Amino acid sequence: MASPQRRSGRQPLADKMYEVLLGQFTDGRWAAGEPVNIGALSRELDVSQTPLREALARLEHTGLVRREALKGYRVAPLLTEQELTKLMDARLVLEPALAFEAARRTTPEFLADVLETVDDLARAAKSPDSNVFSSYWMIDERFHLLIAHQAANPFLEKAYRALGGQVQRFRFFVELGSARGAPGQAAEEHRAVYDALADGSPVDAADRMRDHIENAKQRVLADRRSVAADGEQ
Repeated sequence: MASPQRRSGRQPLADKMYEVLLGQFTDGRWAAGEPVNIGALSRELDVSQTPLREALARLEHTGLVRREALKGYRVAPLLTEQELTKLMDARLVLEPALAFEAARRTTPEFLADVLETVDDLARAAKSPDSNVFSSYWMIDERFHLLIAHQAANPFLEKAYRALGGQVQRFRFFVELGSARGAPGQAAEEHRAVYDALADGSPVDAADRMRDHIENAKQRVLADRRSVAADGEQ
């Protein structure tokens, strides 16, 4: 059996490869349905295939990649409009409850962390950087995870994290052709949730989170329909 030291020595490299691959997804390098060539990645990143396989196994749990028997890994396909609707409906059930519970248990440290993500998202929304959506998704994820954890209900948090893999898939592979204002709108909605949390108002926090998820749902569905319409022309 490998020693704890040897295991801990391997884990950081697998973690690093996980972050590298996740970054490639957010930067739009990978297309939905594209096969993942582990050998080519190993040569490109100058690492053995073992940490890459460990990273891909973790990404499989998020729903971003799928492993096919005798074929290896492939990037997950785009969510259909029906899948997007069902995913956002599930978030509408879960996330207002998480915000409600988090608002009952605020601490100065928690509020400072949430405010940091709100300010970061506002800056990302104004950035001329062409990779603004990469930053947007990562900041958005941290905002929602902070609230899920602060709810202090391990069953609700586990449910959110289980759903989170599909949220990642939604974030990284949704078409964004007509949603260029999304970061700014989301930043305003995040700030409204933060204000309710800072006020210690569970009902308002739940309502503002519900507004945010519903608005996000409408934005992404409008975007998908716009892209589909453009493709038919």
